Formats: sequence, structure tokens, C-alpha cells
Amino acid sequence: MIRQIACDSRKVQHGALFFALRGAKENGQAFIQDAIGRGAVAVAGEGPLAAAPSSKIATVQVREERKALAIAAANFFDHPANALQLVAVTGTNGKTTTTSLIDAIIKASKSGTGLFGTLAYETPAGKYPAPNTTPESVDLQGFLAEIREAGGKYAVLEASSHSLTMDRLWGCHFAAAVFTNLTREHMDYHKTFEDYFAAKQTLFTGTGAGVPDTAIINIDAEYGKQLVGLSKKTVTYGLNASADITTKKFQLTFSGLSFSAQTPKGKVQITSSLVGRINVYNILAAIGAAQALGLSNEIIEAGVRNLESVSGRFQRVHMGQPFLVIVDYAHTDDALENLIRTARELNPKGRIITLFGCGGSKDRTKRPVMGEVTGRLSDLTILSSDNPRSEDPLKIISDIIVGVQKTSGKYVIEPDREKAIGLAMDEARAGDIVLLAGKGHENYQVLADRTLEFDDQEMARRALLHRGYSGAREGVGPGETPSGPR
Repeated sequence: MIRQIACDSRKVQHGALFFALRGAKENGQAFIQDAIGRGAVAVAGEGPLAAAPSSKIATVQVREERKALAIAAANFFDHPANALQLVAVTGTNGKTTTTSLIDAIIKASKSGTGLFGTLAYETPAGKYPAPNTTPESVDLQGFLAEIREAGGKYAVLEASSHSLTMDRLWGCHFAAAVFTNLTREHMDYHKTFEDYFAAKQTLFTGTGAGVPDTAIINIDAEYGKQLVGLSKKTVTYGLNASADITTKKFQLTFSGLSFSAQTPKGKVQITSSLVGRINVYNILAAIGAAQALGLSNEIIEAGVRNLESVSGRFQRVHMGQPFLVIVDYAHTDDALENLIRTARELNPKGRIITLFGCGGSKDRTKRPVMGEVTGRLSDLTILSSDNPRSEDPLKIISDIIVGVQKTSGKYVIEPDREKAIGLAMDEARAGDIVLLAGKGHENYQVLADRTLEFDDQEMARRALLHRGYSGAREGVGPGETPSGPR
């Protein structure tokens, strides 16, 4: 009798069926004996199993091991996805905020739900760390079972390109699928931009259980236009007048935003504490997904209003200083540009000081592009470290400088991120905005030989405290002037 499905030998318990998956760096077949030693009674994988188990161990040879894992997990948990309405959000930027908005709207309807993404995995049974943006299929099916058993009706998740390529969502049918945008990211994994888009497109052509009931597509995004018509129904959103869900004008301040959204199901009056033009898009997407689930406009308005912030997304650090400090997860060129433009739009008179770095052992091609963005749009760029991993931080910074030097932008180098944050505070004057970009909600720094505790928000507070600012103040900082189309 199979008592567990597992694909990590370290998690194997007695009675497990162990899937020996081939990974980018390691082959799961190397861990078959470890899994058996921990209690596995059956092993599955593609091709002949390298370490032939004893005759007491059942073996299963499959054609597509990741799809087989997803199917086996769904069978094991008695197909929990069939009892829920699933919503997936894919795209390069905006996934975390959009899923958080949809989750808040569902909770406003008093319905049980789950939320899975970069920040954490949450079900009615508890909150779990998120090692990946999208859970492995066997973990996801277990989480969906928790929602079902608690009487929940919904689940909302971020669908990363990796997860779609690795069939983690195989066999799941989606009531709604959202596309936010597509910009350069993960080129170390996908190799070409078209391969990256093809992975995202998979969500709309079907993940083994039919195409989504409704696709909610950002029609202002060039690649979004290629996804129209792939699902049973398409609803478009954007600031383009031709979009199904749009707004003609909005007000942006450091305190939040407000607008009236025109939708096929009537007007939705939005008041949100989220900041910036990019969140107008995220809210429009969430409206589309919520309406696809059949939720009322009144519930949508309440849910959006209830979401006060999203961890590491345009989060303010207040210690009484006369300038604004913002922590944001922006770690792609498009996200970084949106962040800086948001700051500039809200505060056109003050200087923008942007601190960022790029991850080591990851896509090198985006480094000079990000450097060019900050050099072009910021008044000062401070180049530092962001999870350098096994790479020399100065070599990563050298790659970024290539882009900065294409502009006339000023920059300084400080590879020690804590010192760099202090430098940013020293450089800031009254009315300026300091942007600490790249790490957002993360509370660690990954080095070659160890992982350190490191939180941009906490480091910013320490730096401000050290400079004589000792109390948070209510208020919005410089440039409290509504902006946006009139």
C-alpha cells in the first residue's frame, strides 16, 4: 500500500512511492538507495532505473516523469483540484501583487481559499515557507487537499515559467488564468525569449485538463495579444480604450490610488493603499479574475480596499526622516523601470537614488540592461550586492556598469549592501526618494559559502536610527500630489 508520494529522498517516509526525477543539476536516480533506506516501497522514473532495487521494491517506468508525478499525486489525494475553482497568474512582473489582490477579494466573500507564491504557501490549515514560486506538483496537490478538507472553494497561485515547463500544474483545470506582462527574465534557464514565452503560453493552451474557462489578458502588453482566443473565453484589461476592463482616469499618491473601472459587469469603484500606475494594472487584472469566479463588484471593492500592502512591494520605511525610503522586489529591467517611474511620477521634484544589485549564478544578460535603466532614470545609482552566490560581487557589478556607462547617469560602487544602504541615507536630502531594489520581502543574503540574515527594511531602519531618526511618522513623505491621467 502506498502511503506517500515523494520526489525528494530526504522527505521519504515508510510506504512511499519515490519519483527519481532528473533535474538540471542532479539526477534523482542517484538518490534511489537513500529513498529505499528511508522506507520507500516503490520507485518510478524515466528509462531503466540506474540503481536497480531489490525484488521487494516495486518499480515503475514512465514516459514523462513529471507529468506522471502530477497525475500520481492527484490520484493519491483523490483529485482535490476538482473540488475547487483554481486561479493562476503568470507573467514576468506583478504576479505576487495580483494573486494577493485576488486572495483578498475571495476572503472578502467569506470563502475558504489558499494562496501560493513567492511570499509563502497558505491554506486554511496553516502557512508554509515557499522554496519555489509555484509548489512542486505533489506538494500542491497536498495543499489543495487541505483547502478541500477545510471546506474551501478556491485556490490562487503564481504560475512561474519554471513550473509550467516542469509540469507542476499538470492535470489542473483553471477557472481563470491571468497574464500580466512579459519582459526579460530567466534567460539562463529558457535560453531564448521565445522559449520563455512558450512556457507562459502553456497556461492558456492547457495543462492536461483542458484550457482555462476564462483568460484575463493584459492587452497593453505586446505578448498578451498573442494569447487572445486560446482559452474558452478571453477578457482583456489595460489602459487601452479597447480593453474590456479599463479606466479612463486615476489618481496616484503616496497614500494609494483610486479610480473607477469600467467592466462588462458594470463599474467598480476602487480605493486602494497600493501605490503606483503598475498597481492600476494589477487591480484591473484582479477584477477580471474575480468576475470570472462570479464574485460581485461589491465584494471586489471590499477585497481591494482590505489589502493594505504586499510584503516587499513598494514598502515604505518611516523613521521620521525628511526623505522617503522604499523597499521593493524589482529585480528585472522592466520592474526596475516601473519602480523608478512610479517614484518619479509621484515625486517629480525630488531626486531618485536607486540602490540595487543582480543575483549571482543567474541570467547575466539582464545586468547591463538594468544598469542602463537606472543610469537613465535615476539621479544617482548605488551598485551593490544581491545574493551574489558563487560569483565575485565586483564582477557582477562590472557587468551592470556596462549598461550604466551607456548613459550620463551618476553611480557609485559599494559591494557591501549594508554599507551601501548607509551610503544611500547619507546621500539623501529632504524631498528625495531612496529606492532599495531587488530583495523586497527576502530576509537573507546568499554568499558563496553561507547564507546570512539580511532584510533591507531592517537594515534601512538601523541606518536611519544610526543617523538620528528615531520614530516612525504617519504621513506620506515628499511630493504628496495626485497624478495620472485626468
